[in-house]
Amino acid sequence: MMPFHTCGPNEVMVVSGCCLSKPLLVPGGRAFVWPVLQMIQKISLNTMTLQIQSDHVYTQLGVAISVTGIAQVKIQGQNKEMLEAACQQFLGKREEDIRRIAQETLEGHQRAIMGNMTVEEIYKDRKKFSRAVFEVASSDLVNMGISVVSYTLKDIKDEEGYLKALGKSRTAQVKRDARIGEAEARRDAGIKEAMAEEERMASRYLNDIEIAKAQRDYELKKASFDQEVLTKKAQAELAYELQAAKTKQAIQEESMQIKVIERGQQIQVQDQEITRRERELDSTIRKPAEAEKYRLEKLAEANRNRVVYEAQAAAQAIQLKGEAEAFAVEAKAKAEAEQMGKKAEAWKEYQDAAVVDMVLEALPKMAAEIAAPLAQTKKMTMVSIGKGEIGAAKVTSEILQVMENLPQVVAGLTGVDISKAMKVSQVKV
Repeated sequence: MMPFHTCGPNEVMVVSGCCLSKPLLVPGGRAFVWPVLQMIQKISLNTMTLQIQSDHVYTQLGVAISVTGIAQVKIQGQNKEMLEAACQQFLGKREEDIRRIAQETLEGHQRAIMGNMTVEEIYKDRKKFSRAVFEVASSDLVNMGISVVSYTLKDIKDEEGYLKALGKSRTAQVKRDARIGEAEARRDAGIKEAMAEEERMASRYLNDIEIAKAQRDYELKKASFDQEVLTKKAQAELAYELQAAKTKQAIQEESMQIKVIERGQQIQVQDQEITRRERELDSTIRKPAEAEKYRLEKLAEANRNRVVYEAQAAAQAIQLKGEAEAFAVEAKAKAEAEQMGKKAEAWKEYQDAAVVDMVLEALPKMAAEIAAPLAQTKKMTMVSIGKGEIGAAKVTSEILQVMENLPQVVAGLTGVDISKAMKVSQVKV
């Protein structure tokens, strides 16, 4: 595949693909194209001849006529913006498709202009009609990149014989004017002959006066005719401007109507979307929520029943436990009471001997408690003043001295003399 491509002056090459931010437009020339990475397409710039046929269209006064127009259109290759628009609209399409789009557009504008004019205006002033169609269609097709080279009204027809009757009326009017003119000419000729005969009898000055009067009348008539022609011409120009304004207004009204329809369709789509979302919410949120609510209510009811049953069971268990503990406390109290009673009887029987026995049992414990601080001592330093025992014997003697003082302490606290009681016990033995 050759990397260079060429085209004639009636074509435009469009290169797109890698390394190009936007398509490259080459009207009539050559271009380098990378194989595989880039693509080349062509669009024709040939002039296309279109026959615009509008059948049975009602004019401004309701008369239906058929109009045939011939238009020459082409894709504008000299204007870059129009060429880019044409590439966006028609690149890759056949020439028949482009012709069809342009023809339908022109036909629509031709029908619109026919509806805003009378049959007489179209029939008598074909240039005005052609110019109106040309201007309106050009402003629309230029957005597609197509320029209208020319437009000509080819033929006007009607099926009701309106144009034929209009021609007959005009023919009769012309013939009538011709006969009137001929009669007036014969009359004027007779008058002039009489005047000429009379003038031969009159003097030369009178003849000059009549000539001057005739010249004056001629100038007045000419001025009047010129004024009428200028008035008609001004009215025609104003009528054209008025018709152009009406046409633009009609086009704007059609555009607004299209926007209103589009807006209505958008509103319908939004309403349908709202309905769809409501149904979706109903199916995905409301119904699952109701099901979840029902499930939670059932779970709450089950939990409430469970809590009630558990509370009842716990209350019953506490009641049974309380009764068991009360029974145990009562039995323990009875046992302790019996034991205390037996101890009281024993103490009553043995009196001081029982007390002595209890004191003797407590003495080793008391000695252990007295010596406990010494057991926790890690280091002991003894200082001697040279008198008495020293060392460990000193500590032992002090503990024994404390034990010797215990009978006196017990006697002071309980009133029981342990030494005396022990002596009495030994005597009894």
